[in-house]
Amino acid sequence: MQPDPFSDTTIIESWARNARPWIAAVREGRIESRRQVTDRAIVDAVLARSPRSLLDVGCGEGWLVRELARHGIEASGVDAIPQLVEAARDAGGGTFRLMSYEQIAGGGISDAFDVLVCNFSLLGKASVEGIFAAAPSILNARGALIVQTLHPVAACGALPYRDGWRDGSWTGCQGGFSDPAPWYFRTLEGWTRLFADHGFRLHELHEPVHPQTGNPASVILIGEVAG
Repeated sequence: MQPDPFSDTTIIESWARNARPWIAAVREGRIESRRQVTDRAIVDAVLARSPRSLLDVGCGEGWLVRELARHGIEASGVDAIPQLVEAARDAGGGTFRLMSYEQIAGGGISDAFDVLVCNFSLLGKASVEGIFAAAPSILNARGALIVQTLHPVAACGALPYRDGWRDGSWTGCQGGFSDPAPWYFRTLEGWTRLFADHGFRLHELHEPVHPQTGNPASVILIGEVAG
């Protein structure tokens, strides 16, 4: 039986193959949209909440944890890719654990945090729904789930504007990438429904704009546990 090209498993396999070029791309500042807009946008969104503690879900090589730790936040990260976690630990600046999204959904995180941040790290379907289901139990009172992702309108392209699996691309990345991971496209309505269905009230929505194109480079959604 051929493996499903559109699945959460395929996403993990792609990132495992591309961990090394991703580490280089991030640390050498090769991704223009990150330099211009999105890195600063997610840091500002987190700092605006003045958290004491934070968990970066899908932390990659750890840049966001390191940056936020410089602001006095007790920051930790988890990722499912061993090479990324190893690189994050080697660089220091926070605590990093190897953990799949399925393990998180199954109760693998026993601590509670002021903020959970997912910075371009929610690419699948079932795995993402699992993170949202687990998130309220690992947030402190008045805590927040902060998600930065591709802006659905800008990322839709010529395809129909509806939730569903899409082929991946390494457009905007340079150097040694292969076999791009598929991803599960969500409309803006799809994202807001995901928050509501898992007990979150959407507190803020930001659309960081690229200074040259004038188009949204991403969308940042901030949810608080309802009630």
